[in-house]
Amino acid sequence: MSWLQKRPQVNLPVSYFTVGQNSTILIVGLGNYEDKYDNTRHNIGFASVDAFVKKHEEMSDWVIKKDLKSMMSEGRIGDSRVLVIKPTTYMNLSGESVRATFSYYKPSINHVLVVHDELDVKFGQIRTRYGGSSAGHNGIKSITNAIGEDYGRIRIGIGPKQPEEMDSADFVLQRFNEKELKQMNNLKRETVAILSEFIYNKNLTQETRTFIV
Repeated sequence: MSWLQKRPQVNLPVSYFTVGQNSTILIVGLGNYEDKYDNTRHNIGFASVDAFVKKHEEMSDWVIKKDLKSMMSEGRIGDSRVLVIKPTTYMNLSGESVRATFSYYKPSINHVLVVHDELDVKFGQIRTRYGGSSAGHNGIKSITNAIGEDYGRIRIGIGPKQPEEMDSADFVLQRFNEKELKQMNNLKRETVAILSEFIYNKNLTQETRTFIV
């Protein structure tokens, strides 16, 4: 089961939003959809957006969007329509879901923000930026191939790889260790704060934040 229990599915009325009235922000949490991947390092993007939806009562319950290959929560925060998705494809095909959602709702590319694990950043740090390379992350590579590279990224550090000789694919699919689990609330709190700031500011500052206390 996931760290944050999904709430019952509820369909929003069609009139919930007035088309064109508000700017649209698309937040994407990356992970693998099957239960066996819950609590793994590679699924920290899922856990982070779960925390965001739970924190904001304006956001709807998660619903399955088969045509968009995702789970979606939506709501109005400030003057923005906020869409949060968790692709139901495997990580390597995340771009299929993002492209479908991006094409349908048509947000500005700089109003798209992807939350994902980053092996090249040490655990305890979160780095934010627009654009850049995939750094070997197949989910990011898939999204870049689908919509271009100029979207925002919240890169949650999961490194360094221990032991060093372990295959990276095996490491990211491991669960967090006991020491890391003690920092999960701080990690999610900081990520939720960054997402909230992004929604109100409509911009992402390039910076590094540390959440370990």
